[in-house]
Amino acid sequence: MTLSVKKEYLRAIRDRYYNSSKKQKSLILDELCATAGFSRKYAIKILAIKHKEGKKLSGRSRSYSKEAVFHLRKLWHIMDHMCSKKMVAAFPIWLEFYQAPNFTLAVKQELLSMSHSTVDRYLTPYRARFRRYKNTGTRFAGKPHIKQIIPLKPFNQKVYRPGFVETDTVAHCGGSLSGKFIWSLTFTDVYSGWTDNYAIWGKGSGEVLSAIDYIDRRLPYEMVSCNVDNGSEFLNYSLIEYMRDVKKVDLTRSRPFKKNDNCHVEQKNGTHVRETFGYQRLEHEYLLKYMNEIYKDYHNVLYNFFVPQLKLVEKRREGAKYKKKFEKPKTPYQRLMESKHLSMKEKEELKRKYELLNPITLKREMSRKINMFEKLVERSKIESFKYETA
Repeated sequence: MTLSVKKEYLRAIRDRYYNSSKKQKSLILDELCATAGFSRKYAIKILAIKHKEGKKLSGRSRSYSKEAVFHLRKLWHIMDHMCSKKMVAAFPIWLEFYQAPNFTLAVKQELLSMSHSTVDRYLTPYRARFRRYKNTGTRFAGKPHIKQIIPLKPFNQKVYRPGFVETDTVAHCGGSLSGKFIWSLTFTDVYSGWTDNYAIWGKGSGEVLSAIDYIDRRLPYEMVSCNVDNGSEFLNYSLIEYMRDVKKVDLTRSRPFKKNDNCHVEQKNGTHVRETFGYQRLEHEYLLKYMNEIYKDYHNVLYNFFVPQLKLVEKRREGAKYKKKFEKPKTPYQRLMESKHLSMKEKEELKRKYELLNPITLKREMSRKINMFEKLVERSKIESFKYETA
């Protein structure tokens, strides 16, 4: 039997096969296998062609449209690659400002109805295309007696109000710590997660102290305690005098080589500094102005007012595993507004700032500024190369 004859024969019996009873189907299969020489399983498969088209698949129907998944991925980029729990908590705020083609009210409702596990399920294969890196520049203070003056941070310190801050520096050194380059100072409130960054030229005690004083004057709360690591930029008499005599603030330090003692600010070093400016070397002083503009006018405003943060409530060990319980994700702004330790005047000032902001506009402007900054960095590298080879 030629191929064309087989095709004609299959076309003739296909409809008859699907409209027959189970007993008749068995007889048709016997006939087909004997005539065409097919195996029984192959005969069943070949008869199913065109009859499966348009057939409803088994299992639960799809809950979310392709448009909703498309906008979910787009929002993930706009929201700076938040985790799913933070995204779900931030959707009611961000979606009020989000506008895009084909973003209808129905799609908005779909996004608002998503759970964090659903967001993870749709984003996990997509996230795999984007990645990250690491480096340190902490030089331990060379005067051991200073460590005796600054006490260690209490192991189980109870943070009950805004004002308990942690601070650290990040080196924009590329792959080498030699020479002078830009550093970022990170200031994080443990209670609310409110974070401020400031770029400085080198990490001398004078530059660090000036940056701390600048950030302190911009804080929406009063500083109560400040915890630092064991770097020489913090363990010095200038900072001790400033904290204890001028600000009347408790100054504590972390245990050496125990990053978890300063974990809140260490985490922000990644999310606020590295994810914004990367790991490249920034060795031109004029870049400071552009970095601080991005930090002050865009990045810190966006993250403090519109990006929810998870807060650990309980951690316990069960066998070989740790069980963690987190508070409902909230923005630092929301936590400060709920605090009883801020005055009505401070809260009104925060609310006034919040009502003037739009997270979508902030993110787009920040991305534009970062792109311009990266072009400046590339231009500075080319100019340095020309100078070195001249």
